[in-house]
Amino acid sequence: MQTYRVPVLEGDRIRADAALSLSALAFHIPVEEMNRRERVRVRACRARWSAMYLAHVSFGWPLERVAHAFGLNRATASTACRWAEDERDRDDYDLLMDGLEGALRGVMELPVVDLHPETAFGGRK
Repeated sequence: MQTYRVPVLEGDRIRADAALSLSALAFHIPVEEMNRRERVRVRACRARWSAMYLAHVSFGWPLERVAHAFGLNRATASTACRWAEDERDRDDYDLLMDGLEGALRGVMELPVVDLHPETAFGGRK
């Protein structure tokens, strides 16, 4: 039996990947571990939940969009964001999430650069 997957825009997947990568870096958890379909360590699960929350607050995405971008269901995204919101009562976690939100927004605001071979490096190949 095949798992049902909602079609997701490439841009949403890219943004979700950016949130995952920043969370992986901040929490010292490999992205591959955070993305496993089987059960993961609690730390990896919480890092993934933090990434979902990061996408939710940084991009202003509703929970359903967060869930789709991360390939999960809405209930999981809701649990993740509720947990992360509660964790923000901890000063260290709140400070870290503020920094990650700023970093993610900063990266996403950078100009898009065309890497097409004919336009890169002034037309040189």
